[in-house]
Amino acid sequence: MSSAFLQLTMPNGLKVMLKEIHTAPIISHWVWYRVGSRDELPGITGISHWVEHMQFKGTSRFPGGVLDNIIARNGGIWNAFTHMDWTTYYETIPAEQIDLALDLEADRMGNSCFESEDVESERTVILSELAGNLNEPLYRLGDLVQKAAFKQHPYRNEVIGVPEDLERIQRDDLYDHYQRYYTPANALVALTGDFKIEEILTRIEGFYGCLSTRPSPDHPTQPEPPIEAEKRVEIEGPGSTTYMQLAYRAPAASNPDFFAFTILDSLLCGPTGLNMFGGGGISNKTSRIYHALIEKELAVSAHGGLQATVDPFLYEIILTVRPDRTPPAVLAAFDDQIKRLQDELISKAEIARAAKQARAMFAYGSENITNQAFWLGYAEMFAAYPWFIDYVENLAKVTPADVQRIAQSYLLDSRRVVGTYLPAGIEATTE
Repeated sequence: MSSAFLQLTMPNGLKVMLKEIHTAPIISHWVWYRVGSRDELPGITGISHWVEHMQFKGTSRFPGGVLDNIIARNGGIWNAFTHMDWTTYYETIPAEQIDLALDLEADRMGNSCFESEDVESERTVILSELAGNLNEPLYRLGDLVQKAAFKQHPYRNEVIGVPEDLERIQRDDLYDHYQRYYTPANALVALTGDFKIEEILTRIEGFYGCLSTRPSPDHPTQPEPPIEAEKRVEIEGPGSTTYMQLAYRAPAASNPDFFAFTILDSLLCGPTGLNMFGGGGISNKTSRIYHALIEKELAVSAHGGLQATVDPFLYEIILTVRPDRTPPAVLAAFDDQIKRLQDELISKAEIARAAKQARAMFAYGSENITNQAFWLGYAEMFAAYPWFIDYVENLAKVTPADVQRIAQSYLLDSRRVVGTYLPAGIEATTE
């Protein structure tokens, strides 16, 4: 595998990152915009996700109705994602067809149409998507917990938005949002695959270099104060399963504590991957929560996870309660495990196993050409590419004392939200 790598910023402010990988005759091309639900105010929640939908409606040169056929006919795949901190679009395509991906992404960076009839059709689609989400117990519980965890930071809002905002947003709101954030100075283009850097850079300059830019927009947020007292929230709904979600404030990805927290997560709940685009899975049967809750027949399933974010977000644990058990019993067993982490120094062997699993999960999520291109841009959205390069090394530096400190500093009852989803008609009881 070639290690040839280039990072530069073009005169119009567009950041470009290129990495040669000659294992297969394909290229993965990602365009990242620093805009997501973090940039939304009350009244326009969900607008970034809606703009993502509109990008697939096409331009005058690439009408929406033919884009899928063009990509598929040329042997490629494409998709897009909107997150709290960013929005991204990608194509993985045979190397000889890379001009198609460069051309269409450069075109829709500045020339998307936003026709009124398309806006209204997507309003229907997104409202239907949200309605489906609101029928899902874990979505409803997660939304409730997230809003309880944040009073003022935009991280309190789900990326898809709320129904009243989606009903209110108009075509000009969407277009203004697009014009503000879809500008080269607020974007990053990342490519990996079967190319020569000098040749692909010339092509990129040809497609993107002519785009005019506007100043990179500010991304102000209201700092969120710490959770100062435990919050308990409860919701009822259809179904037959009781769920619990615990949320603790977690550090931003750029905070050195993030790496020790990752090891704690692997040890407590089992390893989770940061690459939300894809990656292999590893069983959590060696985790403390599995032994304490699953094997002791208190819960059917248990998993946790961190997200790599610009600002401090949440460490969340989701528990599926056994039908013959109650939330208080499950919470008590969970809290026993947290107290152990806080009071007992963890063995080096257990830390080593947790670190090995976390490293393996990381490797699974970065092993192919598409994932390598993903990481080029993804790490830049919340930190910088060296964060990715040094990830494994930073995990290896974590000590038992570091993990204990994280448990003592972050996993406090007084700084968490405990959410419970109860099937309608089932009352929460104590044991």
